[in-house]
Amino acid sequence: MGEGSLRKRKGEDNRKQDGQSLQSQEHQTTNLQKQVGLISGICMIVGTIIGSGIFVSPKTVLQNVGAVGPCLTIWAACGVLATLGALCFAELGTMITKSGGEYPYLMEAFGPIPAFLFSWTSLLVTKPSSFAIICLSFAEYASAPFYPGCDPPKAVIKCLAAAAIVVITIVNSLSVKLGSYLQNFLTAAKMIIVAIIIVSGIVLLAQGKTENFEDSFKDSTVSISSITLAFYNGLWAYDGWNQLNYITEELKNPYRNLPLSIIIGIPLVTVCYVLINTSYFTVMTSTELLQSSAVAVTFGNRVLHSASWIVPLFVAFSTIGSANGTCFTAGRLVYVAGREGHMLKVLSYISVKRLTPAPAIMFYGVIAIIYIIPGDINTLINYFSFAVWIFYGLTVFSLIVMRFTRKELERPIRVPIIIPVIVTLISIVLVLAPIISAPELAYLYCVLFILSGLIFYVLFVHCKFKWPRKISKPITMHLQMLLEVVPAEEVNE
Repeated sequence: MGEGSLRKRKGEDNRKQDGQSLQSQEHQTTNLQKQVGLISGICMIVGTIIGSGIFVSPKTVLQNVGAVGPCLTIWAACGVLATLGALCFAELGTMITKSGGEYPYLMEAFGPIPAFLFSWTSLLVTKPSSFAIICLSFAEYASAPFYPGCDPPKAVIKCLAAAAIVVITIVNSLSVKLGSYLQNFLTAAKMIIVAIIIVSGIVLLAQGKTENFEDSFKDSTVSISSITLAFYNGLWAYDGWNQLNYITEELKNPYRNLPLSIIIGIPLVTVCYVLINTSYFTVMTSTELLQSSAVAVTFGNRVLHSASWIVPLFVAFSTIGSANGTCFTAGRLVYVAGREGHMLKVLSYISVKRLTPAPAIMFYGVIAIIYIIPGDINTLINYFSFAVWIFYGLTVFSLIVMRFTRKELERPIRVPIIIPVIVTLISIVLVLAPIISAPELAYLYCVLFILSGLIFYVLFVHCKFKWPRKISKPITMHLQMLLEVVPAEEVNE
């Protein structure tokens, strides 16, 4: 009996030690890991910015300004604005080293309400619909070669876009490194199509194809509203310049790598965009470019002839790379909002085995698939891009505010105060211009939708009613067991 009870006690001691070692292991590992270096950071910026935008926006930018000269000027100016905005974000990102992009900065500067409204708008509308439209663009280009001479069926495009979302969501849920490596590969692939278009354009220019650049400012329709709307469309192609700030916690040596990635990445994209547009104009007049349904495909048909099939293929790589970068970073926003108690708690949990915010990424993928069902969300994107610039402006303004209210915070990067002032003023113009130049009720609905987040904030965050907790607790528990996720350990920052 004594020997049996001794064995039993030894077994209990062993189980306790195993439990303690498992807890210790969890304590060490259940945080987001610093696995993204400088090269991956640059690839994340380049890969996310160069997506479907450069193959869609040239037409709308030209439509607004009417001539080649102002069009190329707008593309260069958009790159300058994106770089200035990103440098402001670099100061914020190194001052407040938390993932989630604008969210933690708005929280520090203005408190929880603006931060909640930002996450409310981003999580449920702006980012998932952006992810969906990029995947729809991918599906159109990927299916085009199989339907020569006609448009692919809508059902095929929607199924292919949904499949792309599922694959990207799974990849990013499984591994930070796998998502990062996929991004590096797709960035390399998209730089090949960018290089093909640019080199072809330079060769054509060298051969004397410059007739479309003569009197390049002639017949331009330049006004404040047209320039602003051209900026609006150009900046859609640059969207993603702030993506690294969403994964600050996963950057190796963020004080060095964040600003370096911005200073190298965005000017690189700007040079590419100006050269790509120059290449388009070597083979197309302004009228021909406006009549083209797919600018890059028209360019490929005129320049590459029998090899023109590579254009839709590599454009598909480009868009899927952009969608992957968007998913990789936006999943972190859901994670941070859940961690602050502004979303379901389970969304802030970390996978024990994979060390990724898997529930957040899966949630994001599901919402994006819901947006694909109606399919035609181009109009939605236009209206909600206007909402994005409200929060871009507010975030840069928070930098100015914190220069006076949070002087004690360490600032490894400090931009001249004139830069955030310029970006804030431009943001105000960008938000007001569509309303002034083409006032529509849809903009009012957009603002009302953003403000409706206040109702949810009061009910579920501020007042903290008990009945939602009673409903969500068993759901959280079952999801936690199913997905093998745990709350992230608190990090002293």
